[in-house]
Amino acid sequence: MLVVNTKKALRELIKGYKSKGKTIGFVPTMGALHEGHISLIQAANQASDITISSIFVNPKQFNNSEDLQKYPRTAQADTDQLKEAGCDVLFMPSESEVYLDGETLQLSFGSLEHVMEGAFRPGHFSGVGLIVSKLFNLIQPDKAYFGLKDLQQCTVISKLVADLDFPVEIIKMPTVRAHDGLALSSRNARLNPSERTAATILYRSLIHAQSLLSKGVAVKEVIDHSKSMIAQEPLAQLDYFEVVDTKELKPLTNVQGQNEVAICIACFIGSVRLIDNLVFIP
Repeated sequence: MLVVNTKKALRELIKGYKSKGKTIGFVPTMGALHEGHISLIQAANQASDITISSIFVNPKQFNNSEDLQKYPRTAQADTDQLKEAGCDVLFMPSESEVYLDGETLQLSFGSLEHVMEGAFRPGHFSGVGLIVSKLFNLIQPDKAYFGLKDLQQCTVISKLVADLDFPVEIIKMPTVRAHDGLALSSRNARLNPSERTAATILYRSLIHAQSLLSKGVAVKEVIDHSKSMIAQEPLAQLDYFEVVDTKELKPLTNVQGQNEVAICIACFIGSVRLIDNLVFIP
């Protein structure tokens, strides 16, 4: 596996691949890799000639400086995992390499900026859009792979690609979960044993809400019941619990007649903020 640290070197590499007609699958990450990331690498391996991954903890998408500082950084272990998984190229730049002039470009994603993560993390999706645009321009992938645990991010990136005409196919991969249902996340590494046990409340509340909605229970009643369920976990502090459509992520008051519905949660377990969702057909 080649490890590249500069945009210049990456461009030369991509130029060579493109001149030979190689197809490129791309998996962007912020490191602290887990089985979910590796499943994306494996999918890219199967569909493309060349698999490229990136590791970059993007400061532009953090609206909390403490969260940025505490984000786990495990570069050597990540590199070893990618190599073992069959990744061909790892792009691992410094912050000064990515943001040469401290760019201040801001992107707006309309209504997506005002619901769920957009409402609780102002500026987050502008930062996501900026780094993804940079990486797409540098790597020129044919396919790019993202996990559906970050449903709103997937929706934002799909809009970015459509509106800016990036010639990239976005592949959305199912959430990978631990044996007890907890969605795999780099942030899970920050949970102590008690918090790790408490964190299962996210998935349990989602499953319970899906069951109630499937039985025809009203959305408001389901949300109220779910909030009460989460409140019984002392280590949990809920940011939001929403039932939304899967296209624009607008809150629903009724799931009847919807082709697809997403139940979404963001919740602090101790000091660690976790998100999760379930998508189903009502």
